[in-house]
Amino acid sequence: MSKIGFYGGIGSVTGANFLLDTGEQKVLVDCGLEQGGANQDEFNYSDFVYDPSTIDFLFVTHAHADHIGRIPKLIKDGFAGKIYSTTPTKALADVMLRDALKVMRSEAQKYERPLLYDEVDIDRALSLWQGLDYHESVNLGSDLRVELNNAGHILGSACVSFYRGDKKIVFSGDIGNAPQPLMPPPDVPKDYQYLVMESVYGDRKHEDVADRTNLLLAYLKKTIKNQGTLIIPAFSLERTQGMLFEINNLVEQGEIESLPVFLDSPLAIEVTGIYKQYQDWLKPEVKKQIADGDDIFNFPKLQLTNSVADSSQIAKTKGAKVIIAGSGMSHGGRILKHEKHYLDDPKTILLLVGYQAVGSIGRRLQDGAKNIKIDGQPVKVRAEVATIQGWSGHADRDQLLDFVAVGGEKAQQIFVTMGEERASLFLVQRIRDYLGLKAVAPSPDEVVEIDF
Repeated sequence: MSKIGFYGGIGSVTGANFLLDTGEQKVLVDCGLEQGGANQDEFNYSDFVYDPSTIDFLFVTHAHADHIGRIPKLIKDGFAGKIYSTTPTKALADVMLRDALKVMRSEAQKYERPLLYDEVDIDRALSLWQGLDYHESVNLGSDLRVELNNAGHILGSACVSFYRGDKKIVFSGDIGNAPQPLMPPPDVPKDYQYLVMESVYGDRKHEDVADRTNLLLAYLKKTIKNQGTLIIPAFSLERTQGMLFEINNLVEQGEIESLPVFLDSPLAIEVTGIYKQYQDWLKPEVKKQIADGDDIFNFPKLQLTNSVADSSQIAKTKGAKVIIAGSGMSHGGRILKHEKHYLDDPKTILLLVGYQAVGSIGRRLQDGAKNIKIDGQPVKVRAEVATIQGWSGHADRDQLLDFVAVGGEKAQQIFVTMGEERASLFLVQRIRDYLGLKAVAPSPDEVVEIDF
């Protein structure tokens, strides 16, 4: 018998952290930050429930902060095992963790609190980290074998499958919303006995691809007509690259006239460089477009504003313009400056294209707040606030159900995690009702015995 400990990503979209204990090896899957919630600092700074020095391996599904953000703290607290992910995930994690440290240093001074980790902990993590290809098998000793498969979420994202004897358990990571602009659809795992899966959109459907592209086009045209500003709070990893790709195509196809588009995020600029480096991991149609000579992340009037000085000049650009900046939930980063400047202008459109966590500024705006505070400063919201759910990198409720239906024929139990409680419980009930499978939503820090 083995055990699974559910130590993060329970009742919450963020903070993924799961421990598979076979009795011979202790293997973590993901070690992420809690983001956007009222108790995020309490979770992020707390001691791990387990002793990090006793963990043998860590497998990382992808490089979003809610899946990697506490890895340096794990190192700092004693972990000295081996870390595995896909090769692009390791490259992205290097950039993401160092950027997060810069933000933490600023917040540590502002709020007079200690750093969660330091540069030496990131360096140590990367020295223990090995990149893998999809379908590359790793033996962890005894009879435990692991394989990573495409999750279709972001560059290098993976489902992690563990094999022991004739048993198989899969940790889904974040499951991609198909089709996406850049990523191929997920490789759906099959013939498993246990599945630990996400449920971010377990109770909601997205618009289809035609709707989301047409909606983006409509907001761009409206911005041009009104000579206003389209602000897109976008996650620096994947969402930004997808938006650039779509705007590139709309400009090149003549659907809209060229207008100034500011990529106002040093992190997103650096991440885009990694996407260019790992083009072979993109979906076939995109690789063909690149091979035919299209620089998919570049188009007329696109401006990369790396420096603070360049960022400050954006407000001086008159007429219609687009600003893409982080963070995606408006809980930090340069987007806050633009929201303070533009939200009281009726000609502004704030376009939300990703999940907005409960308690975040993005969620309050999405829910219709007309007065908010940003950095303690009151801001009146006269801008149009719009949402396109179809841009989400996460599968919706029907795609999640199909993910289980296609691969879960032999499943003994499905553990529904990484979602708000409402979404997780809704998906649990659908799996039970539609597929007749045993599904549960674990409690925080619950440990479950499995026949593995």
